[in-house]
Amino acid sequence: MECVVARELSGLRLDKFLSEAFDELSRSYGQKLIADGAVRINGAAVFSVKQPVEAGDVVEVFLPEPKDMEILPADIPLDIVYEDESLLVVNKPKGMVVHPAPGHNGDTLVNALLYHSPKLSGINGVARPGIVHRIDRDTTGLLVVCKTDEAHRSLARQLEEHSITRKYYAIVFGRVKEDGTVDAPIGRHPKDRKKMSVQSRTGRRAVTHYHVLSDLQDGKYTFLSCRLETGRTHQIRVHMAYLQHPLLGDTVYGREKQPFETNGQVLHAGVLGFVHPVTGEYMEFQAPLPDYFAKLISKLSPASS
Repeated sequence: MECVVARELSGLRLDKFLSEAFDELSRSYGQKLIADGAVRINGAAVFSVKQPVEAGDVVEVFLPEPKDMEILPADIPLDIVYEDESLLVVNKPKGMVVHPAPGHNGDTLVNALLYHSPKLSGINGVARPGIVHRIDRDTTGLLVVCKTDEAHRSLARQLEEHSITRKYYAIVFGRVKEDGTVDAPIGRHPKDRKKMSVQSRTGRRAVTHYHVLSDLQDGKYTFLSCRLETGRTHQIRVHMAYLQHPLLGDTVYGREKQPFETNGQVLHAGVLGFVHPVTGEYMEFQAPLPDYFAKLISKLSPASS
């Protein structure tokens, strides 16, 4: 990986710079790479984590070859909304991780997909076959999965061009008075690597359009739809927290103590639309609110208050 040091990052020590500039690198892993001689500044290997970087420096990071993971099929039920020879659309349940990661190597959506369809695109490698985009473990809803590399390239291009329709439904704290748009860059949190933030100095443009669907419990909560123009990690969760309206159930970007047991944020990817990579036809799919979400809406609606 390679990047040129931006003016606002000039003066940072090298290990701190690596964690700011590359989302893939934690500070501790960056320190290991430096010690192994795998980081160069302007072509020269640097072994000191305290070495400061300067604006215009070219920093190169040489990552070791990844170790192959054995990803095995698993007989896990799937809610398949649509399927053909090129792709399938899946309605992911709450609590399911999309692809294998530390602590989740046999119970993911990928494991279930391999059992259902051994033929999946290989562009994203053995750990993420067929996966073009993902949603958080505790977010429910629609994902498109590609069976062929041709379909994968087409969908990836549509994602990059922001032409895929992605509408989410959420319940947030407080009264959101009117529709609006959040245009605030998102990057790795400057102090907590597990979180994303609009305060990152290396944030990438992120745009969320939100629409008020209903007021709940006299403004204590609001039911929203959110349309993604971009697709950054935790985008809706970060943007709504930035507006001081964190998602109900979100203990990472919202309150530690939540009024209801929701097993994570109340967020559902309810609408997904794209141009089919083979037919050229625009297709749009909808997934109804999961039971727990619908019951919350009913419980918090004025008629039931």
